Amino acid sequence: MTKRSRRTHSPAFKAKVALAAIKGEKTLAELAQQFDVHPNQITTWKSQLLEGAAGVFGQEKAEPKEAAVDLKSLHAKIGELTLANDFLEGALSKAGLLSAKR
Repeated sequence: MTKRSRRTHSPAFKAKVALAAIKGEKTLAELAQQFDVHPNQITTWKSQLLEGAAGVFGQEKAEPKEAAVDLKSLHAKIGELTLANDFLEGALSKAGLLSAKR
């Protein structure tokens, strides 16, 4: 008997198999044979679908989160960089390495 390589299934395929299992028209063994997957895998996908089904309809509205970035620190950084650019521009101008045109 040859060893089967590991397969990855698309989310659409998993949903299709799980929905077929939820319908209950066929047994797990029949579904496993039809879709060529193990019955335990079908049971896992079915339970994942049932657990995540409520999220499809968005039970809770996600409140907009406040900006995770601190604006004071960003403004301070902008100030530092502006100061450094001005200093370097003056130094390069004095050294004659910066043209008068920009």
